[in-house]
Amino acid sequence: MEKNVGGYDRRTRLLVGPVLLVVGIAALAGLFSIAAGTLGIVLAGLALVVGAVLTITARTQQCPMNSMLGRNTYRERPRSETETDDRQAGRPS
Repeated sequence: MEKNVGGYDRRTRLLVGPVLLVVGIAALAGLFSIAAGTLGIVLAGLALVVGAVLTITARTQQCPMNSMLGRNTYRERPRSETETDDRQAGRPS
C-alpha cells in the first residue's frame, strides 16, 4: 500500500490519536468516567480503538479508508541534488 497520509492530516492524527488513547485507557482504568454505566465503558473502548487507529495510520502514513475514498494527502518531498547524485553513484544516503 502506498503512503496516502501527510501534511496537516498526519499532524492532526499524531495529535488527536495519542490523546484519545490516553483518555480511553484512563477511563477504562477507572481514573474518571466519560458517562455512567455501560455507555461509559463503550465510549472509553471506542476512544481507545479510534486513538490507536489514528496513531498507527499517522506513523505508517497509510490509511485504508483514504485508499477506499480515493483521498491522498501525502506529498513526496523533492530530493536534493546531492541525494540524487549519491543514489546514481550507488552510495547510500
